[in-house]
Amino acid sequence: HFSGSLVIMCMLEKEISWGPREAAHLLNRVGFGGTPDEVRKLQDLGHEGAVEWLLNVKKDESQDMPAWTGSSTMRLRELDVSFRASGGLRKQSAEVRKKYEELRREQTRERTAYSRELFDWWLDRITTSKTPLQEKMVLFWHDHFPVSAKKVRNPLFISLYLKLLRREAIGSFKELTHQMMNDPAMMLYLDSAQIKKEKPNENLARELLELFTLGEGNYSEADIKEAARAMTGQFLQRRTGVVGFAQRRWDSDEKSILGQKGNFKTKDVVELALQQKVCAEFIVRKVWEYFAYEEAEEGVVVRLAKIFREEDYEILPLLRALFLSQEFYSKKAMRTQIKSPLVFLVMLFKQLEMPILDARVARVVLERLGQVPFAPPNVAGWNWGKAWITTSTLLSRYQFSGIVTGVINWQDKKGTGRFAKKLLSKSQQKLVGRPNFDKLVPEQLREDIPSLVEELTTRFFEGEIKDSDRVAFESYAASKKENSITDQEIAELIHLMMSTPSYQLS
Repeated sequence: HFSGSLVIMCMLEKEISWGPREAAHLLNRVGFGGTPDEVRKLQDLGHEGAVEWLLNVKKDESQDMPAWTGSSTMRLRELDVSFRASGGLRKQSAEVRKKYEELRREQTRERTAYSRELFDWWLDRITTSKTPLQEKMVLFWHDHFPVSAKKVRNPLFISLYLKLLRREAIGSFKELTHQMMNDPAMMLYLDSAQIKKEKPNENLARELLELFTLGEGNYSEADIKEAARAMTGQFLQRRTGVVGFAQRRWDSDEKSILGQKGNFKTKDVVELALQQKVCAEFIVRKVWEYFAYEEAEEGVVVRLAKIFREEDYEILPLLRALFLSQEFYSKKAMRTQIKSPLVFLVMLFKQLEMPILDARVARVVLERLGQVPFAPPNVAGWNWGKAWITTSTLLSRYQFSGIVTGVINWQDKKGTGRFAKKLLSKSQQKLVGRPNFDKLVPEQLREDIPSLVEELTTRFFEGEIKDSDRVAFESYAASKKENSITDQEIAELIHLMMSTPSYQLS
């Protein structure tokens, strides 16, 4: 169900040109890019057909997550319970203390392994999913409702958090926000596992209003304090992940929040925030910046926020209207967005048509580039846009594209190898693999330099490059050509293309 008339009106303001550039733009932004064949298939569907195909996402694809995520608890064995009853660990015998420490180390190793397995699972979903919008929206909500696995220290709770994000990725923002207030990982991350009326905690209340629903400046400090009172009484059983409510710990006195008075609880605070007109505009502006460009025109925000409110905060109608809008395909939008590290990594492998990216390599590279899933820098998530690019991260991008193409490798001990080792170890580089250059650039194409460059720039830049870059690419290829350009020279040309500022954009 969606406001079809509103969407159609948006579309009919001006007919949208639909060609390979627009199809590639849509695939890049809605997902993580694709091959020329995938772009052509999307183009053949037509504009509306392509949008509907990409929006066709199953709500819950978490059933194939690692088996341990279906467990009801992750505890430190029953020993810990007996210690509490008998006065703590210090009063136990040396033998019991030793056994306890062995169990704790075992659990630490287990939790580390589980956390890595969860990272590996999601990365596999991102790189192989036939419904890329699902993963792109999970990443968006992970940034919007960030939690850190390092602080939570329980991979089971992180898996529950990820399942929630996946369940409502393109479902209901209202439902997602309500459930996030009762999410074990979020409660631990924001120090809200135990909130008593004698000592209300403002962390969760502040982030709910400032970061999750309204945005800075659209609430008062008094609203934060009153909301914190309303959110008392809630508690988390750390051993089981069960979230409960203790009436005796709840502040039952009247509160005044966002201009309304009542004996509010947590769910009421969420509803009061959602009732504010600015809430829809705040979320729409953030979604627009994620998919289109920064500093959206006020008219665009107002138009889409109206749809969002009318659809009771359902995400799918908002995304449909966004991807059908003429502004989404404007000059301001196309090839102007700096790729996030995760987008850079996955898109590079998709464009080179390489096998699944090894998670051990991805983890190291993403750490160097500044975007590791389940490890946001703070409660506000990652800084996007220009913040992705520094002298160090840009060099790491160039080095990694060199390793992938084989231009930079560990075997070259005197030359490029020493640079490669700064990013990936010898054993990690061996896990990367190499593109099939015969498939990317067939032999007959290598005889015609302009056609060769055109083919590759269409693959990596949707054909939109500066004249000076095109001349540079053609000159480089021509300088290498004697009879026929070799795979090594194709690799060097691709690395040259990937080492340009333009390649950091999508």
